[in-house]
Amino acid sequence: MSDLLFNIFAVFTLATAAGVVLYRNAVNAALCLMLSLVGVAGLFVGLDAYLLAFLVLLVYAGAIVALFLFIVMLLDTRGDPRPTLHKLPIVARILAIGLVVAGVASFLTRGQLPSPNIANVPALGANLKLYAYQLFTTYLLPVQILGFLLLIAMLGVIVLSKKFEGLEDIK
Repeated sequence: MSDLLFNIFAVFTLATAAGVVLYRNAVNAALCLMLSLVGVAGLFVGLDAYLLAFLVLLVYAGAIVALFLFIVMLLDTRGDPRPTLHKLPIVARILAIGLVVAGVASFLTRGQLPSPNIANVPALGANLKLYAYQLFTTYLLPVQILGFLLLIAMLGVIVLSKKFEGLEDIK
């Protein structure tokens, strides 16, 4: 991947990830999360990891974020006002600043990661048949159970968010 394309995807991913944290509206934050996952998938494509890029787009950006958006829209949540920063204890502030400084210092002193030996890297797509075989034989039941649990969770959210008429008469 060219350095320019990598930098574009990296800046896009970081900007949209910052949007997830900074937006007060949950729908806007979820859409920024989806765009951030699209940027991560673009980085995976640049690394020739097409399966991971496809799975990130299909599972996370396609299913999980869409489910989150439906849940947020069904619950009709209102954003709470942000807590003020001055209420944080001074110890937590010093600890957080110290961790950030330690991380940046560690990154600067260690330098770049060593590049892998290209001779030991398997050919592109060599393990895709193995993944597919294991997914549709060994792990078929856990994947189906997980899908069923996600369906139950989605239906539970729909039932919980529904406004029932005439409940006052029962009490």
